[in-house]
Amino acid sequence: MQQTRTSLHPIVAGLLVTLAQLFIAVVLIAPRGPLAWRYTTLVQHDSYWFANIVDRGYETTVPPISHKMMEVSNVAFFPAYPALAAALRHGLHLSTDNALLITAQAAAVGFWSYFFLFCERWNVPAPTRWWAALTIAAHPAAFFLVAAYSESLFMMALFGFMYWSTSTGRLAKLLAVVHGIVMSATRIVGIPCAAFPAVVAVAKHGWAGIRDLRSWFRRYAAAILLTIGATFGALGFFAYCLYRWGRWDMYMLTQEAGWAITPDYAAVFKPSSYRWHIPHFNDPLAFSQLTMSLTAVLFVLIAIGELLPFIRRNTNLAGRIGFYFAAAVIYYISVSGVASVEMESMLRYELCVHALIVLAFVHFLHQLPTPSPRLRRWGLATVALLSAAGLGLEGWWVWNFTRGGWVA
Repeated sequence: MQQTRTSLHPIVAGLLVTLAQLFIAVVLIAPRGPLAWRYTTLVQHDSYWFANIVDRGYETTVPPISHKMMEVSNVAFFPAYPALAAALRHGLHLSTDNALLITAQAAAVGFWSYFFLFCERWNVPAPTRWWAALTIAAHPAAFFLVAAYSESLFMMALFGFMYWSTSTGRLAKLLAVVHGIVMSATRIVGIPCAAFPAVVAVAKHGWAGIRDLRSWFRRYAAAILLTIGATFGALGFFAYCLYRWGRWDMYMLTQEAGWAITPDYAAVFKPSSYRWHIPHFNDPLAFSQLTMSLTAVLFVLIAIGELLPFIRRNTNLAGRIGFYFAAAVIYYISVSGVASVEMESMLRYELCVHALIVLAFVHFLHQLPTPSPRLRRWGLATVALLSAAGLGLEGWWVWNFTRGGWVA
């Protein structure tokens, strides 16, 4: 019974955080009007494309048209989010908007639950858990977790995949594969993230495990099978496109034709990709550009910090290398994709990177000795200050988003 009660704590915590996000967005910030209508103001921009897929299914010309027109070509989004919303809509006879919102918000509860489950696994003190959750919720794009977007589903599936793939037992591995399939069927970056178990396995056994060829199967077979299984969501989508239109890459073609997305895989290595000017509040594109630049600096600082002798000696880097890998992959693929459109939407794509880095930092902190009271006070003050600034900016963008303005 004690185990049952303990396992419910992260779910309750996840529900509370999601409800708090909804209360702030819908009750405090959304335009005045009936509560049901205010709730639907979280359906904006990309949400209409998901709604179109829910209502009509996928449709496109071959080749796709050269501009955005969802009534003609809508194969620019992966299928998991609209498919689950469609199932909810038909199963419970909901409106399309409500089905999209409930699906996203249920996934948000799942994401927060997995975050708190990791904290519980590591025996992180309750205050540290809530301070860490605050640093995620204070990200200026965190409100997309409760909007009719696919962010929450992808993050729930990714964190669930990481949680279950690092658990023991056959049921855990099955759950990992299920989460991995949803992950890769939600966003294209889910494909490289599927390598998380393999990266963890290599980090666990080190170079000695790689050099010992005779032990490869015993050490890496399970991780490789998990990786392969997790890609089936994206592979199924590609197979569907090949069967229906004769092109497995219809998603990429539609992105290129309608959104002018031409991947530049060298973008992160180009100094011209980084913008450092302080943006105006009404300039979300400039905020995305600055976010991309600051995240690159953060990765450099993390790499330097993890190599310091004190940290290497007193913490288990192998236990969080998978989080860094997933964060770096998502960052790299996202930057490569939006470099051709001046880093548009990078603020939203960086939300998952931010959450992964926070999770890795929580893992790092719980392995260190308890800091002095003075250091704790400085740390809490810094987190409080940055979170207040992030929440203020997030509130401003929720105000704009719920009134139809473009944010990311």
